[in-house]
Amino acid sequence: MQKKISTLLFRNTWALFIWSFLLLTACTHNTELVDPEPSVENKYLKESTFLQDITKDQIAKEATAISPLLTAYAKNAVKVYKITYKTTNTDGAEITASGAVIMPVSDAPVSMISVQHGTITTDAAAPSNFQPGSESASFGTLFASIGYIIVYPDYIGYGASKDLPHPYEHRASLASSTLDMLRAAKELVKAQTAVKWNEKLYLAGYSEGGYATMCLQKKIEEEAASEFNLKASSCGAGAYDKTAFMKYVINSSVSNVAAYNSLYLWVMLTYDRIYKLNKPKTYYFKEPFATQIDKLGIENPINVSFSTILNDSFKTAVNSGTDAGFITAIGDNDVYNWKPKTPTRLVHGDKDPLVFYFNSVNAVTAMKKLGAADVELVTVPDGTHSSSITTYLLTTLGFFTTPQYQ
Repeated sequence: MQKKISTLLFRNTWALFIWSFLLLTACTHNTELVDPEPSVENKYLKESTFLQDITKDQIAKEATAISPLLTAYAKNAVKVYKITYKTTNTDGAEITASGAVIMPVSDAPVSMISVQHGTITTDAAAPSNFQPGSESASFGTLFASIGYIIVYPDYIGYGASKDLPHPYEHRASLASSTLDMLRAAKELVKAQTAVKWNEKLYLAGYSEGGYATMCLQKKIEEEAASEFNLKASSCGAGAYDKTAFMKYVINSSVSNVAAYNSLYLWVMLTYDRIYKLNKPKTYYFKEPFATQIDKLGIENPINVSFSTILNDSFKTAVNSGTDAGFITAIGDNDVYNWKPKTPTRLVHGDKDPLVFYFNSVNAVTAMKKLGAADVELVTVPDGTHSSSITTYLLTTLGFFTTPQYQ
């Protein structure tokens, strides 16, 4: 099931864009520790480890093999690091998390992009593991070669924190853990001299990464604006309106794709755990699904519309408002109804069968109603969750390089 989920979500996506040439086999690996200067006392960064070099010539060679038109994108060699840092779990306990930092080899001052990855189901896909075909080894390497410092958090539940459950689509912990990753990366960059950071920060992410990016953006603007010069944020296909999303899923006939239903289930089980609702599976689900889910969790295949496996009594409790605990938990993860100060683009396919288009429509509508000055929705006509990624990445690159957002 895990392999199927990843395949359905990301099949034919990264290969559609120019970073497919970055699946390099000639990269060198190393385990050299790169410790900050002794005089620098870090609050967040625990350790940094050099992983590998990727040269400009290697990137250019692989690019030319696919199309000569791609060669120009290889502007800089890059260096890849894994970092570990201090953050807090959903219960407030201090933990060690991790992520990748990819730096261009450049004499000119460069900007930073924090990239929040999409849904993954295996630790091997975590950015700090930097496996061929992963987001960090493709999207991250491409944008670093163009000339950005790329910060790629693993999230809680992967990398250094892989023994903890991932708080899937949980607003508060996604925001806090990615912000702490940025703080640790800032300490790493400040302590070295190989690349100069111009202090400008951009945010980007797609799918769960789109949601995580919006959560991070809101937290920076409201709690850490003095720490970062946030220039722009690009959010792709995120589930920002959790309340509307959940009511739609429980009341409507949606896809019978097991991989999609597994993700809806993952959200429900995560909120039940984090908000200590502690409901028996038989409260939410009909049999035999309740027993199967109790045994297999998100690995249990659900090949029917998700609404059909839910108890009518549960749906009534949500629709009538009598299940206050569940409704409060869902509402606590809404991140659409606020006023961004940062220039923001939301990119979404209007035929997305997994994360429904109305999430972005509702967000942009609410934000503009509150007076947001520079928030726009980029609609991908007939775009699905996977087919819209190419437009998302092209839009993001064009957005970040527009002179007024420099």
